[in-house]
Amino acid sequence: MLGLKLATDPRWVNIVEKNIDEILTDHAYCEQKAASTAISLIVTFPEYPELVQEMIALSREEMGHFKMVHDKILKRGKTLGRYRKDEYAIQLLKFFPKGGNRTTQLVHRLLYAALIEARSCERFRLLSEELNDKELSDFYHKLMVSEAGHYTMFLKFARKYGQKEEVDKKWLELLDYEAEIMKDLGRKETIHG
Repeated sequence: MLGLKLATDPRWVNIVEKNIDEILTDHAYCEQKAASTAISLIVTFPEYPELVQEMIALSREEMGHFKMVHDKILKRGKTLGRYRKDEYAIQLLKFFPKGGNRTTQLVHRLLYAALIEARSCERFRLLSEELNDKELSDFYHKLMVSEAGHYTMFLKFARKYGQKEEVDKKWLELLDYEAEIMKDLGRKETIHG
């Protein structure tokens, strides 16, 4: 359903299991960045009222997820760790050339967001199925369902505001590129990397 061309190696969960505090910190920042992305889309593209409405709701939801993850960290007797760079996102954002008209910029940002949400959904599925910690397993199952909805929403908007055939072509090319990136990732306790 997600269309990802390269699945995460299930052994990634073993890395996560040994570093739960690290994955929770990384996850918290991913949720914060997702909220920031939604706000950025509102600020940059206010002329799309339907998009603005959805991004208002999404920013609230993502900050709610941030709070949920932060609460898990506090419950474990820890504090939120420091922010770290997201190698996955850094590499992914190199795919589309900078510039272009506003519609092209919007479509590219929506496709990036869709792919990041799809990969998050895939990783959350793995965590929900493979983690030994039942509470965290259930937590990630609930988030997986939410991420799948986000992925489809971003893709729907990209197809609405861009030319569907061109958007679908770019989407497939982006999926191929992301699969190449993923060959070198999946060895750290991070949601995407």
